[in-house]
Amino acid sequence: MPDPGLSPLQSSLPAAAARFGAHVLAEALAHGRGSAEPAGAAAALPSPPTLPFGRAPGAQEVPVGVPVPDGGPSPAMERILRGPGGLGTAGLSLARRPEPPAPGAPDAEARPEPAAGSRPIPGLYHHPVPEPDPARVEEVSRRIKRWAVDEVQAFPPEWEDQFDGFSVSRYMVACHPDAPTVDHLMVAARLMVAENVVDDAYCEDGATPADVGGRLLLAHTALDPVHTTGEYQPAWEESLSSDAARRSYRSAMDYFVQVATPAQADRFRHDMARLHMGYLAEAAWDETEYLPEVWEYLAMRQFNNFRPCPTITDTVGGYELPADLHAVPAMQRVIALAGNATTISNDLYSYMKELKSPGRHLNLPVVIAEKEGLSDKEAYLKAIEVHNDLMHEFEDAAAALAVACPDPRVARFLKGVAAWVDGNHYWHASNTYRYTLPDFW
Repeated sequence: MPDPGLSPLQSSLPAAAARFGAHVLAEALAHGRGSAEPAGAAAALPSPPTLPFGRAPGAQEVPVGVPVPDGGPSPAMERILRGPGGLGTAGLSLARRPEPPAPGAPDAEARPEPAAGSRPIPGLYHHPVPEPDPARVEEVSRRIKRWAVDEVQAFPPEWEDQFDGFSVSRYMVACHPDAPTVDHLMVAARLMVAENVVDDAYCEDGATPADVGGRLLLAHTALDPVHTTGEYQPAWEESLSSDAARRSYRSAMDYFVQVATPAQADRFRHDMARLHMGYLAEAAWDETEYLPEVWEYLAMRQFNNFRPCPTITDTVGGYELPADLHAVPAMQRVIALAGNATTISNDLYSYMKELKSPGRHLNLPVVIAEKEGLSDKEAYLKAIEVHNDLMHEFEDAAAALAVACPDPRVARFLKGVAAWVDGNHYWHASNTYRYTLPDFW
């Protein structure tokens, strides 16, 4: 892992990364300078890009505990407006440059067209992304299949179609456009597959709610090693290869720690513990046939959600957001909102798939319909509104943090999280193998 220093940007970072997540940072830059500038101030700095959305964080939304620049732009803010410096970082500029682009160069501010074959949910707030790099998709697909089949035996032969239909390679390439190498993308791909193996094997296919707790705890030890006596250590180590879930977790984590710093690895373990706690809550409700209130369901979904995926965006990007910046409450809010919004998006895209599955599956439209006495259609449309509100909260919080904490590492991490949110929606909307939409329009 390279020393992040003050400017951790990789010279091999694809210029396309600048097009992802810019809608969040452009908002911050547009509103961070204030409207009452002294005469001549406007000429001192280039104008920010045109905003694709209009909501602006108010003064009361600036995070508590984060230093706020007073008056005009601080030197750090000017540095962000100019964009990062150094070899290979020109594509990360956050401000429009005065010189025209080279002939034939792509417009970094242009809105990409929806992916071919994509079917976004009508009315769902999202940002289209370009098709992921096909060469990277093909290579990740080849490597992840080989890992899943040969290294960890992640699924039985009869699940092969489902594994291929999951399209994890397109998913990860879309979510991590700034990954410097395919090896970095593979870090995310292995973890994604492993998390889904655990969910399928322990929480879905044939699992009983009463079994979930003990099995999850033992699987978690593949991520967070047991430290015990010499007499009992071998038995624990042997258990790590006893089923596909633990084999997948252990192998994926072994690869992850080779490129992650100790702080990044510990952060990921903590977020996986959050995920497992959410699994336990849902299993307990299933066991007791408890139907949560809408707010209780949303609280559970803050834990049983995608958070472990965007929280590793810096590791996959080949740099580190230091632990003290990651732990700032305002950053924690941004990450939580990103996880919450993308998870409700999953509820909406999975709605028909879950209706066709045996038993009752809790998702936001189902809970809203039963708790608020709405029709299925009314509940689904209200769930879309909840998602959209969460997305706006996420973008407002990210924009406020970018202004209040003008550190280039924070800016890059926020951009990476926004890219993950957009890529996650792209995958759901374009994965017609897994998802169909209800006939509500």
